[in-house]
Amino acid sequence: MLLRSWLVVSDAFVLGFAFLAAYWVRFDLHLTLAPEVVPYPAFYPALALILTLISILVFASFRLYDPHGLLGGVSEYSRTFSACSTSTMIVVVATFLVPQFVVSRFWMVSAWLLSFVMVALNRFVCRRMVYALRRQGYFLTPTVIVGTNEEAVTLALDLSDWRTSGLRVVGFVSARTDLRKRLSLPILGSTSQIQQIIEDYGIEDLIVAITAIKREELLELCEQVNPLPGVHMRLSSGLYELLTTGVTVRTMGRVPLLSLNKARLEPGETCIKTVLEYSLALAGLLVLLPLLGVIALLIKLDSPGPAVYRRRVLGVSGKQFSAFKFRTMHVNGTEILKKNPQLMEQLRHDHKLKHDPRVTRVGGWLRKLSFDELPQLFNVILGQMGLVGPRMITPEEVEKYGRNGLNLLTVKPGITGLWQVSGRSDLSYDERVQLDMYYVRNYSVWLDLQILFVQTLPAVLKSRGAY
Repeated sequence: MLLRSWLVVSDAFVLGFAFLAAYWVRFDLHLTLAPEVVPYPAFYPALALILTLISILVFASFRLYDPHGLLGGVSEYSRTFSACSTSTMIVVVATFLVPQFVVSRFWMVSAWLLSFVMVALNRFVCRRMVYALRRQGYFLTPTVIVGTNEEAVTLALDLSDWRTSGLRVVGFVSARTDLRKRLSLPILGSTSQIQQIIEDYGIEDLIVAITAIKREELLELCEQVNPLPGVHMRLSSGLYELLTTGVTVRTMGRVPLLSLNKARLEPGETCIKTVLEYSLALAGLLVLLPLLGVIALLIKLDSPGPAVYRRRVLGVSGKQFSAFKFRTMHVNGTEILKKNPQLMEQLRHDHKLKHDPRVTRVGGWLRKLSFDELPQLFNVILGQMGLVGPRMITPEEVEKYGRNGLNLLTVKPGITGLWQVSGRSDLSYDERVQLDMYYVRNYSVWLDLQILFVQTLPAVLKSRGAY
């Protein structure tokens, strides 16, 4: 309730600021699309107030104040954009229905863009503040996992690791049919005691590992939980490893059925992502072409061998291709590494070395600045990679992903991605896998924009894990 109240107030404040800023742009800077039209400027403060109130109501209809939709990251940005566009369309429709209602078109366009930017920025700041408070134990929903089998353990680990979930998993509830193994949290009781557990621990969310409970037990659990106010029960799919593209619930006859979506993105989103990536990649190559030439020359002067290295990696559907990178190692790197068996074993296990004797002097700087990956812009143009995506992997690495390997290969690898902006080589291999799978399961244009324009530059400047 406190968070929702704060968001309503802060949204109203930034909306009012955006509308007044649009007024300043139109009437103080005298920017306009139709100089011959001279609208009466005095009513804009009143219009800003009315439109702010209307926008707050529209935001509520787009679930921007729904407790289960708050701080949703990229999905929240998408709803914010749709809500701001809807508010603007209300003004547009009003100008058609009421001929006497004349509004500056430049003010309207400016108000639309500024309102989205300001509200999105407000949500971003609020989300970061809440994440920081969650690390201190605030704004977390007490949650239990029903089941103690392998799926339940995986759910508990994933939900506990991500502060974005907003859940505080306090323990497990045991079903009679599941297996108890390597539990990191206590068993609070059995499903027959669920009402008492909810009361004792203030539980608001129950997450049921569907493979850990029989149908009859699930029905009994529903009968006990449904009458309880403020308590939500969520069912896992039982197919956690497969559901990377989301599901659709469709009722056929009287039977609700789940179907796996073929693709994560809608056709429109796919088109936007493709146009965005090709445009940025082409622009990047045109701007960086002189720099690429200088880097290639420095590599050739520093050590013998080609300037560009081709690494065989896996793309969508497991199709192999050559990913281009500036060469950062000596061409006789294998012979150099054979002199240190300990480093060879570490490389075999982690696929990375913090102090790698094979790296050249220029190569060390290229890795630190992430310039070694710039030639992959050509891979983007060839349609083999995306600007943002999971980490590229070799055919030998697929085994380390287990069942998740199938999911990983549904998305193009990226030049940058979650693992790159979260620590890169400082992360363990398992952490990299988890980040890759999080990206695949939450794959969207908005997430790409956030990683590309908000997180990548600070990560490059800090050079954390770049080696």
